[in-house]
Amino acid sequence: MNDVKEILGNYSSEIIESINEELKVITPSSLQEASIYLTKAGGKMLRPALTLITAEAVGGSKENALKAGSAIELIHTFSLIHDDIMDKDDMRRGMPSVHKVWGEDVAILAGDTLFSKAFEIIINSSQEFSTPVQINQALSTVADACVKICEGQALDMSFEDRFDVSEDEYFEMIFKKTGALISAATKVGAIMGGADQEVIDAMYEYGRLIGLAFQIQDDYLDLVSDEKTLGKPIGSDVAKGKMTIIAVNALSSAGDDDRERLLNILKDTNNSQEDIDVAIDIFNKYGAIDYARTTALESVDKSKKVLDILPESSSKQVLIDIADFVLERHS
Repeated sequence: MNDVKEILGNYSSEIIESINEELKVITPSSLQEASIYLTKAGGKMLRPALTLITAEAVGGSKENALKAGSAIELIHTFSLIHDDIMDKDDMRRGMPSVHKVWGEDVAILAGDTLFSKAFEIIINSSQEFSTPVQINQALSTVADACVKICEGQALDMSFEDRFDVSEDEYFEMIFKKTGALISAATKVGAIMGGADQEVIDAMYEYGRLIGLAFQIQDDYLDLVSDEKTLGKPIGSDVAKGKMTIIAVNALSSAGDDDRERLLNILKDTNNSQEDIDVAIDIFNKYGAIDYARTTALESVDKSKKVLDILPESSSKQVLIDIADFVLERHS
């Protein structure tokens, strides 16, 4: 298997250079610095790298997709900045969040700037590497993902005071909030790589499936990782009363007494570690943690089968390895 982190790192240097080139014209300097800040904070650059790798896997080159991949990363960064403001999260990637450094007003403007620049970058993609049809398809795909991201965030917020969330509702929320941009990244890569519609649709489905697995793995790691690796306390989703796939599954499976006990813990915003441990015991009793892991594995297996449509290549193998990497990561 390829070293996925190393491969992502190789692609990220070009993406960061492209982003910096696009953002250096922003004024005043405070807005420029706030806009660039998170791109320098050591993120995996998974989404834009997927755009470039997909373009190669369908027979194009990474140059075809570099600008579009940069735009995808700007959309991702915009969503992180705004999420941190809404969630009142003071840290991101081990650094103070944008709104903690520059204040909420500048942070909102930085997010809006990145959102707008993403579309400008795609519109101005060099005609040497793309056609007007490809640019229009890419714009439509990114715009659709942006709407879904907002819908997913709104759904997630609506779950905060609800404890009757169904599994279908959960899957809709995580696809829109997390999976939509990942599937847009792979679809745009296929578009810019010159693929036909059947392959473009297949690469969207690949991205959708690994996006679902990515979020389910986050739910899983919240309970099975360790605090140092994860960068936050174990069981923090329980402490916040979040309706993860694990909580949804346990509530639907538990007996009356256990269900009531779990609901009381999820509704309490001032839980002790002992309460969180009780919730984890209930999750284990009904197999909810294992269910999450199995569901994520199934999603990854399906994503790799989708790739059968592609010819054999080193880039296709990287896409297979990235699907596995989604479940092998520990943070």
